[in-house]
Amino acid sequence: MKKDKSMSAEKIYRIFIYVALITLAISIIIPVGWVFLASIKQNKEFYGSPWAMPKGFYFQNFIDAFEKANMGTYMWNSVWVTALALLILLVVALPAAYVLARYTFRGSRLMNTLFKAGLFINVNYIVVPIFLMLLNGDTFLRGQFGEGFLLDNLFVLAFVYAATALPFTIYLLSSYFQSLPSTYEEAAMVDGAGYFKTMIRIMIPMARPSIIAIILFNFLAFWNEYIIALTLIPGPNKTLPVGLMNLMAAQKSAANYGQMYAGMVLVMLPTLILYIIVQKKLTQGMTLGGLKD
Repeated sequence: MKKDKSMSAEKIYRIFIYVALITLAISIIIPVGWVFLASIKQNKEFYGSPWAMPKGFYFQNFIDAFEKANMGTYMWNSVWVTALALLILLVVALPAAYVLARYTFRGSRLMNTLFKAGLFINVNYIVVPIFLMLLNGDTFLRGQFGEGFLLDNLFVLAFVYAATALPFTIYLLSSYFQSLPSTYEEAAMVDGAGYFKTMIRIMIPMARPSIIAIILFNFLAFWNEYIIALTLIPGPNKTLPVGLMNLMAAQKSAANYGQMYAGMVLVMLPTLILYIIVQKKLTQGMTLGGLKD
């Protein structure tokens, strides 16, 4: 009798989980699908039922978004900033995470504590101090050289992105490196490999699933980031999210909704494609990082 009750409780729990997951999936899929359909509608179609299917494929919205709304330039800026920020992040975080995870030295515990403390800092709360630091730096550079370059600079924006992502990245990579057995390093040392060669040739390739997870998470964060880009890039070299917000404000007043939704698709599409490509590696990287020998 107890066994039947436990089985029925387990069945109810499974049904609840399935219903919750299906509801969550529908709440995400329907709005995303609606935006994609709205992006190929002509402007007059928005004055009817919002749930009506498009009468045709009006790709002129994407052309207008690229050319008239300058979304092509904004997209290139986002691609450049995101790629550069990921490169800087990996170059700094991989050696740091490996050393902190595999070696004990004076100050290593303090450094690990500081990086973990950085996980609790919301970047949006410190964007104003970052802006003031760069503004003061520009003021100093203008006094010395007649021109500053710290604000309205895509390279500096990429550097700030990488710096703010270091705590989470080092934490996740360190957890993965700690899960790897030391026998690989011992075998490499027997073969005559030094510390740097062991890290580059042996340990980092083994951490590939975790690295892919890091690249995806930080790509999503950098690609969709708005507050820092809006604050540090006051000039015309805007990134895609900032350009999209400007486009939305302009097209709402002009009642040109097709271009607005086409701009939204341009922001969403790269992240969806990347997630579909690496979703298996992402799951593997997140689960293996928690395993211990």
